[in-house]
Amino acid sequence: MTNDQLIENFLEMMSAERGAAQNTLEAYRRDLGDFEQFAKTKTTPIGQADRHLIQHYLIDLDERGFAATSAARRLSSIRQFYQFLVADDIRKDDPTRVIPAPKAGVRLPKTMSIEEVDQLFAQAELEASDDQLKPKAQLRAQKLYVLLELLYGTGMRVSELVGLLRSSVTREASMLNIIGKGDKERVVPLNDRAKDALLAYLSNLAPGRFVFPANTDTGFMARQVFARDLKGLAGRAGLNTQKISPHIMRHAFASHLLERGADLRVVQLLLGHSDISTTQIYTHILDERLTSLVHDHHPLAKE
Repeated sequence: MTNDQLIENFLEMMSAERGAAQNTLEAYRRDLGDFEQFAKTKTTPIGQADRHLIQHYLIDLDERGFAATSAARRLSSIRQFYQFLVADDIRKDDPTRVIPAPKAGVRLPKTMSIEEVDQLFAQAELEASDDQLKPKAQLRAQKLYVLLELLYGTGMRVSELVGLLRSSVTREASMLNIIGKGDKERVVPLNDRAKDALLAYLSNLAPGRFVFPANTDTGFMARQVFARDLKGLAGRAGLNTQKISPHIMRHAFASHLLERGADLRVVQLLLGHSDISTTQIYTHILDERLTSLVHDHHPLAKE
């Protein structure tokens, strides 16, 4: 069945079996229609949506300025819709079952999906390896690729990244000694991709104090320049430039680690948060993962 048919069947059920008023039915229609439009941007029929799509929809609502109460109402409509699909054997699972409602006063951090990150990296790699570019343009492309690898690979603040010292890079580039807020130092590991990209970049760089030198008062690249270049790269990759920034990629680093099982305190150390309460803006991800874990593995969960 098409998206429209699924929604109409749901509304008919709400009217016939539950006696929903016309205003209530129109509210459901608006909520599900908006969700359907979002799903179309991800080329996913709503009948096949998974919990990740719904989570990204909630983030999209937050980015559009929806209050937590309004987002919770949208989620309630979507939840009832999927409960109907399960009851009618149209699908076997309810993707909303393990998604908690947004809480008032808590704004979800803006982030990127893994697919969007992959798309951004694919464009950066393509440009960095383009032999048709003039030497200066190719150097800029390679520099941007290294910046991207380090940003997403470590979750550094943009100020820490652009001002990174050559002395902060260990000999094998397996670790970075980062000087953060209040001159506090922390050590973060580099994955193999970021390490290889950094070593290749440094091998062609003239001696100096900074990893990303520039003709500025500070001697290193301005963070505004990097933010501009990042948005340009996102545009060439076909992404929404309004949803891409160094800060959002830092959130993506943390979110994707937690989604894959990282401990909150480890993420706190990697991000350089002095207080765990700052890192706890990501606890919605932990809540969803723990709920999903119990739902998937508890012996009585599916009875």
